[in-house]
Amino acid sequence: MKIVAVTSCIAGIAHTYMAAESLEIAAKKKGYQIKVETMGSIGSENVLTEEEIKEADVVVIASDKDVQKERFSGKPILEVGTHDAMKNGEQILERVNEAVVYKNNNLNNSHTNSNTSKKQSTSLTARLYKHLMNGVSHMIPFVVAGGILIALSFIFGIKAFQQEGTLASALMKIGGDSAFALMIPILAGFISFSIADRPGLAPGMVGGMLAASTNSGFLGGILAGFLAGYVVKFLKEKIVLPPSLKGIMPILVIPVISCLVVGLTMIYVIGTPISYLNNFLNNWLSNLSGANAIVLGLVLGTMISIDMGGVLNKVAYAFAVASLTSGQPSMAMAAVMAGGMVPPLGLALATIICKNKFTLEEREAGKTAWILGVSFITEGAIPFAAADPGRVLPSTTIGAAVAGALSMLFKCKLAVPHGGAFVFLIPGAVTNLLLYITAIIAGTIVTAVMVRILKKDI
Repeated sequence: MKIVAVTSCIAGIAHTYMAAESLEIAAKKKGYQIKVETMGSIGSENVLTEEEIKEADVVVIASDKDVQKERFSGKPILEVGTHDAMKNGEQILERVNEAVVYKNNNLNNSHTNSNTSKKQSTSLTARLYKHLMNGVSHMIPFVVAGGILIALSFIFGIKAFQQEGTLASALMKIGGDSAFALMIPILAGFISFSIADRPGLAPGMVGGMLAASTNSGFLGGILAGFLAGYVVKFLKEKIVLPPSLKGIMPILVIPVISCLVVGLTMIYVIGTPISYLNNFLNNWLSNLSGANAIVLGLVLGTMISIDMGGVLNKVAYAFAVASLTSGQPSMAMAAVMAGGMVPPLGLALATIICKNKFTLEEREAGKTAWILGVSFITEGAIPFAAADPGRVLPSTTIGAAVAGALSMLFKCKLAVPHGGAFVFLIPGAVTNLLLYITAIIAGTIVTAVMVRILKKDI
């Protein structure tokens, strides 16, 4: 059997490649031919050719976000998530007979396509999550680039950017005034794109711009994205023009009407109440102290580590990034990064202090886990968790929760949304740096000790 596959996770850093490797190993065991195209953060690699797609018996798409399927029209497609592909590669290939033939679905879609879509559709919650994650995945590069460039401006002094004409001012303009300013429009635009395809992009980004200008922040941007997507979808289904006028649908009718509807809704209906809610959440986070802050740190540390790149991980990360929108250092962001660094660091330490509980391959993987841990790539713990989830996941989750709680207790703050230990070198990026490092080390030790207690010798 000849199989072509596409893998694509939200961040495009780890799960994309782990899922590809799992499918390749499974295909080799079964004697199948497979080629996997990876759509990671650096773009598509090992790209499938038209000839390879034509010769394939089935297409497997392992993705957590929207993947364009037009080039696979007429081919049976099996769609799964990257988590499923990583953990159950062989079972996925045993299910290829469940693949459904995909036919290109455009404005003139057929009844057959409608039936196909119904068969392929998943639950409403899963579809909404997929649309949201499509927006988040496109937003992350703007968040990371903008945050780190802002932090670099702090090297010259916390307020050095206020002096026009200096390098610090230029870095702030690039990171804060440009990259950060595009975050919410990109988030809203690509949520809408996921729902309504290309016609959804313009009203989604317009709605995102209005969310930013009305101070309704990320919450307003998410609502704008979903509103724009479903408005465009409604217009595509309900407006029927004569064949001679169909050309003006995507360039005139849909953009004008959808932008008008989304814009007026954002200004007169959504903007003000969401702005109040946004301000309330920011004030609540800013005023957290004592037991409340520790509980929030425990929750965030648990969420960022428990599914390692899954739903809860992304929700916690999005929540923390939202707390940075005011441009101020965030305790929530610090707790999330500490909790996300601990799982691979704790397991790397465990491979050293209790070697008899790991195979030679796992001990070698432990060396890589050090690097992934200091880089805030939680997914570095996945190979260990996949091999022994019942013992590894409790260990990493408790360790990450401890790190998050201590970070909150010490009132540590982070001014950037990513970067791991490398941002420790940037003055002003981390508040209470020594205590922050202490929190991460404590979580790492707790994880390693838990592994030593729970995991059996081999």
